[in-house]
Amino acid sequence: MSEYFKNVHVFQSAQQAGYAAGQAIEEQIVRLQQKKKHIRMIFAAAPSQDYMLEYLTRSEKIQWHNITAFNMDEYVGLADNSPQLFSRYLDRNLFSKVAIGERHTISTSGNVHDEIRRFSEMIENGPIDIVCLGIGENGHLAFNDPPVADFNDPDTVKLVDLDVVCRQQQVNDKCFSTLDEVPSTALTLTIPTLLRGEALFCVVIGAHKKEAVRHALLSPVDASWPATILREHPSCQYFFDKEAYSEVAVMKV
Repeated sequence: MSEYFKNVHVFQSAQQAGYAAGQAIEEQIVRLQQKKKHIRMIFAAAPSQDYMLEYLTRSEKIQWHNITAFNMDEYVGLADNSPQLFSRYLDRNLFSKVAIGERHTISTSGNVHDEIRRFSEMIENGPIDIVCLGIGENGHLAFNDPPVADFNDPDTVKLVDLDVVCRQQQVNDKCFSTLDEVPSTALTLTIPTLLRGEALFCVVIGAHKKEAVRHALLSPVDASWPATILREHPSCQYFFDKEAYSEVAVMKV
């Protein structure tokens, strides 16, 4: 257990946690830029990622034109212009602010099975260098909620039903006004796909995530809390604010 706690970083505020994650990601990108021409990254889209993305967009060291970016999940059933789409989030917080080389986001406006095939082929077309992710209130990674999470999933991208805890989180995060507005299905990268990343950077903030963080770090590795699998990745760094980490701090005393 102590071995992976060396990768756990805890900060007084959400901003400090996000900026520290951004700096660590920036350093990883700079290292990669010195040895390879193109870098492929996967990004989460959630309020927990705001400060990290803010830091990255201000970087003067990152050669964005050599980076290919993907998102990791997307709702099914929202209008193409819906501000809640994760592709729209990344447009607002990242793609509109940097000269990204290539951006590939999941589209759910057409046939979802065709999109699964299209996006899977793009993900599988090369290595994944960096994954920027978070942990849901139910411990999910991307939209791999406990009922559908599979540590040995044979798929790259799949269609999933969202559980009620996951959907309520979107209301708690003020992304939707009511539970009924939150879509019930989504497309998501699977857990093995996320774990293909050479380096993972996990940002989790807020007291509403403290139970998920406690399970992620202390519970047995099991799909009932999907984020526990991150402990088996050889290079996953965690960035928490003190509220998200509070239950772990108590348990460790």
